[in-house]
Amino acid sequence: MDFLTLFAIYVVVVLTCIVLVCKYSGQQQTPFSIVFNYVGKVISPLIPKWLQKLSQRSLHRLFHQRNNMFIYLHVLLEAAVYAEFTYEVFGFCREMDTTLTSLSVPYILLAVKTFFFYLCIKRDPGTVTKKKVGGQLHIYPYDRRLFHPGVSCPTCQLLKPARSKHCRVCNRCVQRFDHHCVWVNNCIGAQNTRYFLLYLFSVCAMAGDIAVLTGDMLLHAVLRSGLLSASYIDDQGQQQPAGPLFVVQHLFLTFPRIVFMLGFLVFIFFLLAGYALFHSYLALVNQTSNEWYKSRGYVCQHCHPTATADQLCNPSPDHSKRYYYSRGPLRNLGEIFFPLQPVRKKDN
Repeated sequence: MDFLTLFAIYVVVVLTCIVLVCKYSGQQQTPFSIVFNYVGKVISPLIPKWLQKLSQRSLHRLFHQRNNMFIYLHVLLEAAVYAEFTYEVFGFCREMDTTLTSLSVPYILLAVKTFFFYLCIKRDPGTVTKKKVGGQLHIYPYDRRLFHPGVSCPTCQLLKPARSKHCRVCNRCVQRFDHHCVWVNNCIGAQNTRYFLLYLFSVCAMAGDIAVLTGDMLLHAVLRSGLLSASYIDDQGQQQPAGPLFVVQHLFLTFPRIVFMLGFLVFIFFLLAGYALFHSYLALVNQTSNEWYKSRGYVCQHCHPTATADQLCNPSPDHSKRYYYSRGPLRNLGEIFFPLQPVRKKDN
């Protein structure tokens, strides 16, 4: 059972890290930063200078410059899951008389997900340009709390429309900026938020469906083997009934890749389901994640390394203006799927 213990410890550590990221997101002093800085000071004298510079440049390029690395990683993980599902799980499910219709659903969801994934990558999120800025300035009113009139972007040299933000990764201002997603190598803004939401839900559906089919296959394998009514001889020579832990260990030894794939899919499903529900909530109240963080006094320490929350937001957030742009759930959803377009002046 040592293997199961190590696997349980791994799951607990991963979940703990996720909880800490969610709890301390946006704050300058976090347990991660404290531990990372301490470890960095201890081991930095032992690491050659050239290796330190190389790692810093690599991390900067990976997380603070546009690149396709995470897209390739996304495709690689997806290919590994579908290869394992097609190579092993599909055959076992056919032996259990699972219908072809049920087994074809993951591939249909893969096509749907790929379509929205492509749109997230290729569609313009709503870039603020000299040609469009005149109309974009009139799309949303300024709430005079997070967004103020007359403020120019020092990089783009353009007036900033309400709800826009300059993305340092893409080096552009984006209308109704939500966040920069490394997995699609693009900003999420007014013109592609709908594709991003549908992409999240399609990934959740895809992971959930494969997990259900895989779990059903493993359950049938256990029932057919008769393990639930079996027994074994322990170290003291006593006959013991095969309990749940014995069954799990047997599955790990018999179907190691399938069990690891199932654990990965369940983890991805709950992680992305929570993220998708969070963005669904933001869509229902007509708020972006950028506005959600700023309204709670959080700031990006990479974009504002010396700024404090008090400098960028009111010291005591005005909750009456937190949902300033909300027009009701249905109209808010309509705005997501049918984005407001820049006002065009008629030619005389």
